[in-house]
Amino acid sequence: MHRLTKAQARRIAVRAQLLDADRPADLVSMVERLGMLQLDPTAAIAPSADLVAWSRLGSSYRPADLKQALEQDRTLFEFNAVVRPMRDLGLYLARGSDWSLYQKQRDWLRDNDRFRRDILDRLATSGPLSSRDIPDTSVVTWPSSGWTNNRNVTQMLEFLMVRGEVAITGRVGRERVWDLAERVYPADVEVPSVEDAARRRNERRLAALGIARPRTRAMPVEPVDVGDAGEPAMVEGIKGEWRVDPAMLGEDLEGRTALLSPFDRLIHDRVRALQLFDFEYTLEMYKPAANRRWGYYALPILHEDRLVGKLDAIVDRKASVLRVNAIHEDVKFTRPMTNAVRAELQDLASWLELKSVEPS
Repeated sequence: MHRLTKAQARRIAVRAQLLDADRPADLVSMVERLGMLQLDPTAAIAPSADLVAWSRLGSSYRPADLKQALEQDRTLFEFNAVVRPMRDLGLYLARGSDWSLYQKQRDWLRDNDRFRRDILDRLATSGPLSSRDIPDTSVVTWPSSGWTNNRNVTQMLEFLMVRGEVAITGRVGRERVWDLAERVYPADVEVPSVEDAARRRNERRLAALGIARPRTRAMPVEPVDVGDAGEPAMVEGIKGEWRVDPAMLGEDLEGRTALLSPFDRLIHDRVRALQLFDFEYTLEMYKPAANRRWGYYALPILHEDRLVGKLDAIVDRKASVLRVNAIHEDVKFTRPMTNAVRAELQDLASWLELKSVEPS
């Protein structure tokens, strides 16, 4: 059982997320280490995947790099609104044999088997295609009271993606373009057993997080627990067991300052962020303006091994300005912290090809 101080646990988490001074060499190696980039269409400043990449790689990163890796080099792939390294493809295709745990999905696929074959035939002869280019030949409508109701083509494509029959070959704007999986994925993909894939996904996740709970509540998009991966640890002043990546132990941290996406994995688990970093955060874009404390799309501010505040800013493309509405200090900024945050703001504006940073 490793016994860690909170400061040691924080430093492990920061290093694991590639937010120390030793930046990764390129986008693909970064995604291989982080395991994922979450895609989200909100772009008050920049899309989340691009912000995450910029915060690690710096201004050498270009959004075109991500598109090339996904659509030309095929070193990354998109799966369920997440970008992952192609080397991990088999770990997600393994779910195809047991993904349909609910009778509703099994029944709908059975009743619409002709619909499924229609989509595969059309992609084979006319692909790649967007969902709007594929006719709905379903005989049973997808039963949902939510946003998927009657979206039969999209629902079938997503089911077939999980089964490994179709894949996202690219995007036109925000619209996904689909093709047969055999035309997108490598032919020599190793697909492990469901159990082995789950174990290896936990190991990958722990390597990316550094320290995590073995079991916790379910989370959308990606779990935040890691099962029995790594080694057991206790963190001073926090109840319960953690799991720690032993490769992260015993190393010091050369920290830096970074502005993070609201979807960044360092703060994605709000309970973990509060326990390890004493950092309270809520994405407030869904709240009425009057009820927001930190702003529509506030960026968490990391300084060395502490989360020290939130940046409320927005891009004004017409004026070519990064407008700073407020910098909320969770702790009183020292002069070096203030200077480091200002430098990051200038770098962010430069990366966004804006002329200046100005208060609103």
